Amino acid sequence: MAARDDRVKDTSTTTGTGNITLSGTAPSGFQTFNATIGQNIMLEYAIGGGAEWETGFGYLSGATTLVRETVAESSNAGALVSFSAGTKDVFCTLLAESIVDLSIAMAISGGNLLQ
Repeated sequence: MAARDDRVKDTSTTTGTGNITLSGTAPSGFQTFNATIGQNIMLEYAIGGGAEWETGFGYLSGATTLVRETVAESSNAGALVSFSAGTKDVFCTLLAESIVDLSIAMAISGGNLLQ
């Protein structure tokens, strides 16, 4: 199993609403998706380029292919963004709805999720 590390970031020049092809090279100070998360493991992502942005849940189906499974929010009224030409930043993030879900679980469990 791949390590679960923070600071996972890549770039893409993918256009349209399909899968995102990552460059496979993390910017300095960051790590690649494939090296830290691996393939076929659900992750939370954010993609941004100019005024276009999207957050959601997805997974890598290959070393550099991010499948956009479910959109959480976007600059396209919550739907998949049809990204235009240009470089986009793609990174792992913790979505707001996940923080709320974790807070509820912590409250129900009395603050101990390991019980």
